[in-house]
Amino acid sequence: MRRMLVAHLLWISAAQAGAAVPALEHAAENYQQHCQSCHGINRLGGAGPALLPESLSRIKPDEIRSVIQNGRPASQMAGYANVFSPAQIDALVDYLQQPPATPPTWSNDDILGSHSMLADLSKLPTTPQHGADPLNLFVVVEAGDHHIDILDGDRFEVLARFASHFAVHGGPKFSPDGRFVYFASRDGWISLYDLHNLKLIAEVRAGLNTRNLAVSKDGRWVLVGNYLPGNVVVLDARDLSLVKTIPTIGQDGTASRVSAVYSAPPRDSFIVALKDVKEVWELSLAGTPDFEPRRIPAGDVLDDFSFSPDYKQLLATSRKAQGGQVIDLDSGKVITDIPLPGMPHLGSGTYWKRNGEWVFATPNISKGLISVIDFKTWKLIKEIPTLGPGFFMRSHVNSRYAWSDVFFGPDNDAIHLIDKQTLEIAHTLRPMPGKTAAHVEFTRDGRYLLLSIWATDGALIVYDSNTLEEIKRIPMNKPSGKYNVGNKIEFAEGTSH
Repeated sequence: MRRMLVAHLLWISAAQAGAAVPALEHAAENYQQHCQSCHGINRLGGAGPALLPESLSRIKPDEIRSVIQNGRPASQMAGYANVFSPAQIDALVDYLQQPPATPPTWSNDDILGSHSMLADLSKLPTTPQHGADPLNLFVVVEAGDHHIDILDGDRFEVLARFASHFAVHGGPKFSPDGRFVYFASRDGWISLYDLHNLKLIAEVRAGLNTRNLAVSKDGRWVLVGNYLPGNVVVLDARDLSLVKTIPTIGQDGTASRVSAVYSAPPRDSFIVALKDVKEVWELSLAGTPDFEPRRIPAGDVLDDFSFSPDYKQLLATSRKAQGGQVIDLDSGKVITDIPLPGMPHLGSGTYWKRNGEWVFATPNISKGLISVIDFKTWKLIKEIPTLGPGFFMRSHVNSRYAWSDVFFGPDNDAIHLIDKQTLEIAHTLRPMPGKTAAHVEFTRDGRYLLLSIWATDGALIVYDSNTLEEIKRIPMNKPSGKYNVGNKIEFAEGTSH
């Protein structure tokens, strides 16, 4: 009897496995018939975003299923609930999470072929045409329907709103004078926007899955870091034309994805962290740059990093090592490890002076605590317990508080205000109960701050940074990051770089 039961179960398993193949085959046919015209052959993207496992890795299957079924508001993506059965939608979700039959590639010719100029800069005014303070503008990412808002930071009114490519990531970066802003989307599109004239100037697709970009201190170069293909791409900042691609291959020949790229203005260089090789790269921009990397050994592969205030050290973190390390950029050596047990998102940490000495603080994405570290000794000063794991932390030189969310916890509608001198939670706000509160950015003078409510019926909430009085609510569709021009180009204390 037992043998018969086992045989029966094996037959069922084999039958189910055999049925899965035709289901995926049918899903491939449905993709070709209904999806390919927008999302491209081999799912590389076109009018719609790329639908590769690398592009969809952060999106839950239920969310993919919902988009296929119901469509995406304010986009060309219509719902297919009346076209596909639930089983067909499930199969399509599975199919999109499988690697394509032909491994995707993106060559220099592909980059060159994707480049487009959308406006002639020589014919546009060189001064702001909107009447707002150009250094107190905010660039706001509305993730819910993939749009960008340009916000007047004095009147808190939207000056312009335009569609972005799929999933802008890594934060927009600005030219040194604040006139231009550069965006990178997850599916590799780089966009150049003129904040004086509120116009898109140029676009190019630098890769298939992109982490982020950086702009050189002289505004001449843009560096793009890619997951797929694993490389960094140098673009001319004036028009996004291709200058050079550099495969991210370690000293031992191992190919790698790129974790992050940032500009280090005092060093006149770009810094690149590799995700699959224990190396940090520095690309010097002095003179006529050749963009050849200076290889700096790391203690482990790196997921993210931040700089010390003088840009001489990196504070780096690694998911594999479950901690952090400090790398001296001048000597090219790992100085010490730092206790970061909860995997911080270091690029979202912040620093300030406490008792005359620099400290760095960051929330942790897997533990409900904020780690505060002394920049001089690299010792942990304090772990501040919070209501849950957090993602973003921001402050301003003129604010007594550092604001930190609890993005990943059940209490994600709360935001903590940390007294920067006592290192205690001074206030906990719940701006919109039941909806995620996250990512703060201050006006240039620090008098006001903007906080995001991450929901489709969300908002930007404007607070007086001293009295904590709510000043205004601006309805938005899942606003995520927001970035003040002046704070960003001046590398202001407390903001992200």
